[in-house]
Amino acid sequence: MINVLFADDHEMVRIGVSAYLSSQKDIDVIAEADDGQQAVNLALQHRPDIILMDLVMKEMDGIEATKRIIEQWPTAKIIIVTSFLDDEKVYPALEAGATSYMLKTSKANEIADAIRSTYEGQSILEPEVTGKIMNKMRQKPVQYPHEYLTERDKEILMLMAEGKVNQEIADELYIALKTVKVHVSNILGKLEVQDRTQAVIYAFKHDLVK
Repeated sequence: MINVLFADDHEMVRIGVSAYLSSQKDIDVIAEADDGQQAVNLALQHRPDIILMDLVMKEMDGIEATKRIIEQWPTAKIIIVTSFLDDEKVYPALEAGATSYMLKTSKANEIADAIRSTYEGQSILEPEVTGKIMNKMRQKPVQYPHEYLTERDKEILMLMAEGKVNQEIADELYIALKTVKVHVSNILGKLEVQDRTQAVIYAFKHDLVK
């Protein structure tokens, strides 16, 4: 059974989609949230297999909620389900850690299939989203490995350069030690270096830290 958390500030949308999903033999909607903060709280409480996340909600939007969930639970699988396809929504949502991106114009069975595919480890993107990503890649080719670093990666790299160990970084940023370890591993991979020392040397060499 695939346990799902559905976050959307429109009650009728939640009722309709949840009813359809719960009618599936392999999907169960175990919790619903009507704002971003509640979505974060319920996600960390229930640890569902899949989180369906609307982008525009009160209290906290879906992008910030996605970011906070991933920071505390890096392996969470989040599917954005929204009406928006503009660059200001698509890129930040994916950068925040969303696995898949669906539109609310999708049929209910398509969302169910996206849940199953994302659960199995695939990333499901609307064709328009894939097109946007490809166009962005063509417009701005990556020249240096550090261009792959997220803002959180850079923040942690800065603290690494200050000589702080993982626990100290976790304490300073108020995030889990496991989350720091995931970021450090990602930083090493993105910079194509073998260890922390090489990462720090790279950072100073390319003026990423002062």
